[in-house]
Amino acid sequence: MGHHHGHSHGHNHSHGHTGNKKALFLSFLLIASFMIVEVVGGLLTNSLALLSDAGHMLSDAAALGLSLFAIKLGERKASASKTYGYKRFEIIAAALNGLTLIVISVYIFYEAYQRFWNPPEVLSGGMLIISSIGLLVNIIAAWILMRGDKDENLNVRSAFLHVIGDMLGSVGAIIAALLMIFFGWGIADPIASVIVAILILISGWRVMKESFHILMEGTPANLEMDKVKSSLLKIPEVAEVHDMHIWSITSGMPMLSCHMVIEGEGVHDTILHHAQSILHDDFEIEHSTIQIEKIEHGCPNHHGSCN
Repeated sequence: MGHHHGHSHGHNHSHGHTGNKKALFLSFLLIASFMIVEVVGGLLTNSLALLSDAGHMLSDAAALGLSLFAIKLGERKASASKTYGYKRFEIIAAALNGLTLIVISVYIFYEAYQRFWNPPEVLSGGMLIISSIGLLVNIIAAWILMRGDKDENLNVRSAFLHVIGDMLGSVGAIIAALLMIFFGWGIADPIASVIVAILILISGWRVMKESFHILMEGTPANLEMDKVKSSLLKIPEVAEVHDMHIWSITSGMPMLSCHMVIEGEGVHDTILHHAQSILHDDFEIEHSTIQIEKIEHGCPNHHGSCN
């Protein structure tokens, strides 16, 4: 009977994090700078579409700043009180970003509702110029973030979704400005705001749902418990696999723990090495804790029976 912790590194986490930090920092500078322009422009032109876009940009700047801080904090070494270090803070930051998006969308809905009944005068020419520059800024920021690790890192993806939502907000403001210039449709401004709010709400909900799943120690979406278990059961002399748990500390960092029951002439270290190779090569699980038990000794956690 034995207990072993497997810890092998096949991916280069530090390289990904350096790219993420650079992408987040450049995007933060771009978004924060233009946000000030858009707030001033929104107030001068009296456009809710511009102000809602600026509000979203404010949340973008906060999200990017928070994401950057989370990655920096995640690099801190593990300690006796924080045995996994601070990597989980990346998920907390993503959850806060998602929550911010939802709050902002609700506020835009409220403001747009007021304007539907009483559409104010909007300086559509100025609104068109500012929203066009805003679209360009968001395209650049999205391109920078796309070069980061957005598919693996939930935190970078949440920041990317902020920027994509903001880009669509700029498109909405451009269309609204054109409708007001050519057709005099004052109601186009609150309509554009509502469309932006819906997009913000959808991205906020997705990020919240995914980060909540990780915080609840849910099984990563790309891993199936049954497939992992059946792969381990194919190892010669492995009679049973039970008490299996698969979870994530942060995006792209899955963990596994399980008990493996071996029979016959099964050699502890050989089977353990085989199991860890399968987990690493087939499922990209680098961190595993496997307890190996001989079938004749029974299972200490199950009162002598491993069934």
